[in-house]
Amino acid sequence: MADGDRIVIVGAGVGGLRAAEHLREIGFDGELVLVGDEPRRPYHRPMVSKQLVMGAARPADVTLSAYHDLDVHWRLGTRATHLDTLERVVHLPGGESLWYDGLVIATGVYPRHLPGSPRYDPRVRVLRTVDDALAVRRCLAASNKPAVIIGSGLIGNEFAASMRYLGRDVTLVGHARAPLHRFGERVANSVVALHNEHRAKLAMKSEVRHWISTKETVGLHLTNNQLLVASVVVLAIGSVPQVDWLRGSGLDISDGVLCEPTLFAEGADDVVVVGDMARWPNLRFDDKPRRVEHWINAVESARAGVENLMAGRSSARPFTPLPRAWSTLYDVRLQTAGIPSLGEDTVGLADGVTGFVRGGRLVGVCSWDKPRAMLDWTAELERRLPAPEFVPADAPTTAVPIQPDPAVLQDPWLASVAG
Repeated sequence: MADGDRIVIVGAGVGGLRAAEHLREIGFDGELVLVGDEPRRPYHRPMVSKQLVMGAARPADVTLSAYHDLDVHWRLGTRATHLDTLERVVHLPGGESLWYDGLVIATGVYPRHLPGSPRYDPRVRVLRTVDDALAVRRCLAASNKPAVIIGSGLIGNEFAASMRYLGRDVTLVGHARAPLHRFGERVANSVVALHNEHRAKLAMKSEVRHWISTKETVGLHLTNNQLLVASVVVLAIGSVPQVDWLRGSGLDISDGVLCEPTLFAEGADDVVVVGDMARWPNLRFDDKPRRVEHWINAVESARAGVENLMAGRSSARPFTPLPRAWSTLYDVRLQTAGIPSLGEDTVGLADGVTGFVRGGRLVGVCSWDKPRAMLDWTAELERRLPAPEFVPADAPTTAVPIQPDPAVLQDPWLASVAG
């Protein structure tokens, strides 16, 4: 990229904003156009299921500030409809064409739909945007019946905690054995105990069998034969990449956008993908492309992606972060580092800290209310998973999965797991 070029960023979330900001930081002096389908400036999405839904913050309070003068053309409330990578054009509604010299894709994800749910009922909501949070608050104000959250992941647990802070009865419905079970038994058991302490109800290993919409409430008949009556039902069963506008573009959109290790979209010299949309091989772990849906990853990938876009494909550096994420439930902090989902087994590292092991190698760490210990174990994990040495893209090389460090297998607490 050079001065006088135009870079288009599609997606006005944190990834799009930080991409625009970093382009100015590293000296890009050309034209910047930022396209977003919501009418609002970029805002802090994690606050939607917490402060905003509780009324502890107003919509204006969650707006993100830029750390650098952007000098950007905002195209908010405008949904990209199609991408032509050959002509280097983003198509917008009304037949408008937006040409680019460089493109950043940062459109993120949609909440996943629950088949059979009555989405036509205004009391059955998802919780992703500011408008979603305001709609949930209207439902809560219209009825004193309990709230129901379907989904036992982070958003579901955060919403349940928010309801208890408001003094509202809430039931969390999930098909897993326990909330956040993917983080191991120790975390799952601690989450259950915390919800019990705050009198949030759990309906685990269960799904909705029938929906009953009435004038004032929504009824849910669960597979455990429990009947719930709710003022609002929030669906939080995961997400799907927002790739509909990329159909026919020639990009691989089977799960997000398939990227090279440098975040360049496969088959495109002038397109990088950042945030939840990017499916790329993090060579710190192996050569299998994966998506990472975390706030910190959106920020870090935005900065790395635009640096590579400016440098050009042949000089681009692989993006090899150590993923990190955190959430607060009630007053307890849950933190992760690495990729715990890669773990084939778990091991206790310290009080409140769980390690995730694959092939005798530590690949992830999760802590429950142990922020200081987590700092130490994150540093240790980074030592055990060094980023591979950078090799220019034009040099002959083949990505090889990192082999287990023999020193790791000698650790007493890992040796028993590795066998």
